[in-house]
Amino acid sequence: MACHFMLIITVGGIRYHLELQVLRAHGDEVWFLQFSNNGKYLASSSNDKSAIIWKVDEDGELLLKHRLTGHEKPVMMVAWSPDDSQLLTCGMEEAIRRWNIESGECIHVYEKPGLGLTSCGWFPDGKQILCGLSDQSLCLWDLDGKEADCWKGQRSSKTSDFAVTKDGKFIIIMNRDSTILLFNRDTKQERLIEEDNTITSFSLSDDGDFLLVNLISEKIHLWNIRNDPSRVKQYIGHKRSRFVIRSCFGGSDQAFIASGSEDSKVYIWHRATEGVIETLSGHSGAVNCVSWNPTNPHMLASASDDHTIRIWGVKKASTKRKDIGSSSSSNGTHMNGSANGNGFVHQCNGSRSK
Repeated sequence: MACHFMLIITVGGIRYHLELQVLRAHGDEVWFLQFSNNGKYLASSSNDKSAIIWKVDEDGELLLKHRLTGHEKPVMMVAWSPDDSQLLTCGMEEAIRRWNIESGECIHVYEKPGLGLTSCGWFPDGKQILCGLSDQSLCLWDLDGKEADCWKGQRSSKTSDFAVTKDGKFIIIMNRDSTILLFNRDTKQERLIEEDNTITSFSLSDDGDFLLVNLISEKIHLWNIRNDPSRVKQYIGHKRSRFVIRSCFGGSDQAFIASGSEDSKVYIWHRATEGVIETLSGHSGAVNCVSWNPTNPHMLASASDDHTIRIWGVKKASTKRKDIGSSSSSNGTHMNGSANGNGFVHQCNGSRSK
């Protein structure tokens, strides 16, 4: 089956990769970003203690919709609700906040006395959230903050990543530095993915059958977890020595693998052949995270220590590259707000659970 890498166009026999936009609204390192499930929004989080919701307009341009403030520490990650109507933001060993996407208002603050929260995610029904805690436990909470379940002592790893399959059957968590636990909530059965090196992050494929595992050894392993876990592919070439670097599946039928890198580049591999098919240059600091738009295989986002987000893809003939969010963009347009130029900053005053 022929696969086409959607970030490359050929004109007169010459191959081009195109950078559509540079988003400059964050005031410090951008650590995490994720497109919404419907591909209409992008959320980013930063060492500047804020998160930003960006709207993808009909022409593929990203516009600042809401800036979310209220965290007292850097925002480690974000997580979209299954219906994309709400967003979770997680401060560094601090609190988790739940936001309304349309209004940008904070709905609820989740805290645990004496403990910091380290990661967040949604249960597939959208009625509960999962939270990683600094004591290395993992808890399932109702939206009002009532604890529904908690798995204590499951983990002895500093990595707080977790994933839930779309049917809610399996919870996938780190339980040691080099081991991932696949826990069946129905049968209580446990299966293990065991690596030879420390795991720094992982991500789950859309079909729930494959896990992409980033290692401290500058390797990314693809595991088939449909039955007994087996390693099926390996991707190398990106650089990692100090930071958590995240990778993702993407493109048409998730036929490609993308990853950030400490050499300021984005690396893209063909998923089946394991070969590097493109490196994207433009950032001036480590690229911490990448996210591929799930409904538009032409669009890839990258987040960097250089305080910017770059949007890569094939642009329409009428679209010019724009810098958004800086005091002065490359095309002379001053943009630090939403589509109509009026920025919205939302301070979190939502209900609080402890």
